[in-house]
Amino acid sequence: MNSRELWVHAYTRLRSCKPITIAHLKQTHTLLIKTTPLPLPTQHPIFPKLTSSPHHKNLTYILSFLNDLDKPDLCLSLYNSIIQGLPSNPTNKTTSLVHVLELLRHMLLNDILPDHYTVPSVLKAFAQCRALREGQQIHAYAIKSGLVLSNVYVNNTIMRLYEVCGFINYARKVFDESPQRDLVSWTTLIQGYVKMGYAREGVEAFFDMCDAKMRPDEMTLVIVLSACSKLGDLSLGRKISRYIDDNGVNPDVFIGNALVNMYLECGDDELARGVFDGMPVRNVVSWNSMISGLAHQGKYKEALDVFQEMQRTGLEPDDVTLVGVLNSCANLGVLELGKWVHAYVDRNQIEADGYIGNALVDMYAKCGSIDRAFRVFQGMKRRDVYSYTAMIVGLAMHGEVDMALDIFTEMIKMGIQPDEVTFVGVLAACSHGGLVAEGQKYFRDMSTVYKLRPQTEHYGCMVDLLGRAGLIGEAVEFVNNMPIEPDAFVWGALLGACRIHGKVELAEAVMEKLLKVEPERDGAYVLMSNIYSSANKWRDAVQLRRTMKEKKMKKTPGCSSIEVEGVVHEFRKGDKSHKRSKQIYKLLDEIMSHINDYGVLAHRSTLLR
Repeated sequence: MNSRELWVHAYTRLRSCKPITIAHLKQTHTLLIKTTPLPLPTQHPIFPKLTSSPHHKNLTYILSFLNDLDKPDLCLSLYNSIIQGLPSNPTNKTTSLVHVLELLRHMLLNDILPDHYTVPSVLKAFAQCRALREGQQIHAYAIKSGLVLSNVYVNNTIMRLYEVCGFINYARKVFDESPQRDLVSWTTLIQGYVKMGYAREGVEAFFDMCDAKMRPDEMTLVIVLSACSKLGDLSLGRKISRYIDDNGVNPDVFIGNALVNMYLECGDDELARGVFDGMPVRNVVSWNSMISGLAHQGKYKEALDVFQEMQRTGLEPDDVTLVGVLNSCANLGVLELGKWVHAYVDRNQIEADGYIGNALVDMYAKCGSIDRAFRVFQGMKRRDVYSYTAMIVGLAMHGEVDMALDIFTEMIKMGIQPDEVTFVGVLAACSHGGLVAEGQKYFRDMSTVYKLRPQTEHYGCMVDLLGRAGLIGEAVEFVNNMPIEPDAFVWGALLGACRIHGKVELAEAVMEKLLKVEPERDGAYVLMSNIYSSANKWRDAVQLRRTMKEKKMKKTPGCSSIEVEGVVHEFRKGDKSHKRSKQIYKLLDEIMSHINDYGVLAHRSTLLR
């Protein structure tokens, strides 16, 4: 076989779709160097084979291959092919950056200048590595070479680099100075604003885009809808929705999901449900948007109803679905469904770590099964601040004071920094256990040791701690010396302490403060009425009730729920909407009759207030 036949054989092998080993690649490389009688084609198949093979990690080999070539084989298209073929390395971004820089250096040393294909590829690599300084140098080259004036793609990648590096003002300057703008230019600008937290500016850029007679695509509209979600601006969201309808935009599943999420974030679950029901195609994200959105609004029962609909479709839930369902179960106390989710996690060999593990701990704790919560917590391989916080808050809620504080100590030993919510749990545990000195120490440690600024919730916990312990004077002094304005949580804690210890006069003064903060809420009136009743001040209690009536304030009815065979049933005071309400009330009357017969309700009037 002569050299030309060997060349043809090697070329054919490289063009084939069959896998090629490193040994074959090296053999072919050697053969081509020694026997090729003709210049290598610029699109020779060895180039993509070289960059896509595992040997791309060995930059030295790539450079040695380039060093074996002479002009005209060593050309711009060859470098572009190699740079574009270099895969990113998310685990070692520095290595990826070094590879690109080495190739650029090799290229310049051979007097080959980057063009409108090279620059975007290099900028993409720099954006992945957050290499701002190097990116600015390429930007300067693009200005000097005139690429920014002649190529919109170059400008778009420069904008993208600045946005990824957190400099939206630089991206805006590039955009404003661009002689050409296309859809990608506008979308890149809008996306940069929204991702950087400037949702309002992102929406304004969208309207500027429309004024410039540029028609957005589905991706642009999804980004704009996400901006409306972040702003919580329903009227703006509806305006974008009308634009979609009026301009005949294809309402694909991504736009549908964005609309559902936007309406729920803006508090209109009816419009969200209308969009959801009208979607011809739904994916797991569609269902997640409804479930998580309803749960975020506090409509946990409706969220679980949607999950049951999802189950009937046969669509498998993902991690986001399960977390949304567990959150709803936790807030409704629906233990059986929560246990089903846990069994599903085990059955499908899903690790009960991260969000799912934390949600399981929270669900079991709130559903009254603290032992199960602790077992899940112990079984977690990776625990974060949310894992420990959920466990501490759950134990505090169940009165397991010592265990809660032990978990906090373990958390600190593990090097995990507590957050503000962690300290709410710690202080609540101290309050339930009457540990005044310990609570005061933890409160001081928040700012002195952990550099956290106490919020009103923490001050409220301290007032509750002092009040429960009977230290009413200290509680009042603590409130008076607060560096921030007391809110309803703080005044409510102090009013609750007055109720426990029968401090009627102080309660009246506290109530005045509380009504200034929350004049429309009924809680202060109800609690003060009970304080008067406990002190046998019936006339004052009646007068307070009369005041509530004159202001047309109604006591918020109590709500309870029960889970029967996976179905959640909710009941409110005087509620007769349940289909079996007659049977329920009949049974309740029988129970009350038996209780009255045994004289248990001697103080019934006080208990029912």
